[in-house]
Amino acid sequence: MAEKLTLARARELLAQTTTEEHLFEHAANVSACMGAMAKHFGADTEYWRAVGWLHDYDFERFPDEHLRHTEEPLRAAGVDEESIRAILAHGYGLCTDVEPRTELEKSLYTVDELSGLVAATAKMHPDGIAGLEARSVKKKFKDKRFAAKIDRAVIQDGCDRLGMELGDVIALCIEGMAAM
Repeated sequence: MAEKLTLARARELLAQTTTEEHLFEHAANVSACMGAMAKHFGADTEYWRAVGWLHDYDFERFPDEHLRHTEEPLRAAGVDEESIRAILAHGYGLCTDVEPRTELEKSLYTVDELSGLVAATAKMHPDGIAGLEARSVKKKFKDKRFAAKIDRAVIQDGCDRLGMELGDVIALCIEGMAAM
């Protein structure tokens, strides 16, 4: 029987498939956001962070077939089914048909894209992530030319699925990323 994913195990597994620094930076940002979301929902922070860290397990090797080379290798590595399903659900509507249903799944689906917008906004902010306010990120959210590859429809859909306001989820992501 598979054990619940730990952050150490997630780091070990991602290091087996990933070498690009920007992908590790993204993993760290998503992990930090997931930690803040877990805290908000009163869930297991380390576990949610671990799922966030591992979410792009196959991306570097298979960018055009993202998440099609994830399920079986992770299962073979002893990763629990809840983690695998959450990882698959983060690609809902983009590259999988696994609909996010739990708070864990909905959070990962939402913060994957949102963490990129927060990070891009922080790069433009004089103090970086320190002192960044949700309203600054919301302003950039509305500017479709800024970080144009970030799918704002997914972010908004994720917030709606969570029953949360965009600004509140942004604030949680900033809080998580600033604590890194």
